[in-house]
Amino acid sequence: MPVFSWKARTARGDIHSGELTAATPQEVIGFLRRKRLIVVSVNEKPKEIKISLGGRIKTRDIVIFSRQFATMIDSGLPLVQCLSILGEQTENPKFRSVINSVRADVEAGNTLCESLEKYPKVFTRLFTSMVSAGEAGGILDKIMLRLSDYLEKNDAIIRKIKGAMIYPAVVFTAAMGCVSVLLIFVIPIFAKMFEDMNMQLPLPTLVVVNLSDFLVGYWWLIAGAVVGGIIFLKRYYKTDKGELMIDSIMLKVPVLGNLIRKSAVARFTRTLGVLISSGVSILHGLEVTARTSGNRVVHDAIMDSRTAIAGGETITKPLMEAGVFPPMVTQMINVGEQTGGLDTMLVKIADFYEDEVDTAVESLTAALEPVMIVFLGIIVGGMVVSMYLPILDLITRMP
Repeated sequence: MPVFSWKARTARGDIHSGELTAATPQEVIGFLRRKRLIVVSVNEKPKEIKISLGGRIKTRDIVIFSRQFATMIDSGLPLVQCLSILGEQTENPKFRSVINSVRADVEAGNTLCESLEKYPKVFTRLFTSMVSAGEAGGILDKIMLRLSDYLEKNDAIIRKIKGAMIYPAVVFTAAMGCVSVLLIFVIPIFAKMFEDMNMQLPLPTLVVVNLSDFLVGYWWLIAGAVVGGIIFLKRYYKTDKGELMIDSIMLKVPVLGNLIRKSAVARFTRTLGVLISSGVSILHGLEVTARTSGNRVVHDAIMDSRTAIAGGETITKPLMEAGVFPPMVTQMINVGEQTGGLDTMLVKIADFYEDEVDTAVESLTAALEPVMIVFLGIIVGGMVVSMYLPILDLITRMP
């Protein structure tokens, strides 16, 4: 049976709320009236929809939803009808369930923002904040278009960064696979042969043979250490101290740190610019932007700016003191504040740094390719050579 959330008022005017399992809303209303309560609202509680880590509701689904929603609202269709049409034509079954639940909530009298907020794993704080501003200002169609544009550009940056990481990840995995095969299956054969011949092994060969023996004998210890290390890092990263330390280190990594910094600047300026231009207050906009920054160091710098603004200062000073944002960014933000065109300036900065992210991705890929090739050659080639050193030494000693 469905669960209904209800809100009712007593004869004195006190508001009470709760949940009740019933077959129909009329049963809930009858129950409340028997308790001598004045019914304010009765809404069916939507079933919890779990979004898998695989991301079955993709950013692309949200982008298409936003664009089509904006077009329908601009055409004059009622909100409920728009949601009904979008629910019918959405191919993703999980997303269709979410849209239908949102439509049911809107039909029950809730605002669109309140209905979307029930699905934080689908609609982010940024999304619901902009929808709330659009509803308040009567410009929901324009807000949805801005949202779709923002989501597309933000998703493009993320895909570029992930794409840059694919090549080194594949090469590193291949190298570890080759090394493991050699150490487990090939090296023991050579070691047995050398042992039968009672040969004096040179230092490189001895190191590789001992490494092979350790891997074969204590593979479970290595696997446990790797798994334990991953679990430890994940748990440590969930702490405030660990998150700050790891994110600080990531910003200092050569080449990669520069890419992370530029992508963080692009995301910060794009998000804040879109929020401010949509009518969201700068204090609320900074709070939302901090949560979507993706880096704790950047998050803290943005929240310091929010605190400074709440205290009557400008946004520029704390951003400068954080040392995260390049001087050009803080100077342009300062100009935007003084001229009253902060949202426009932020969008211009975002456009510039999105191009910089493209360049940084190309630079990272170009730098990693030779490094990974040399790494693979040294590891695999070094092991092969070390195994042939005793054989070559034996050949040179033969009369």
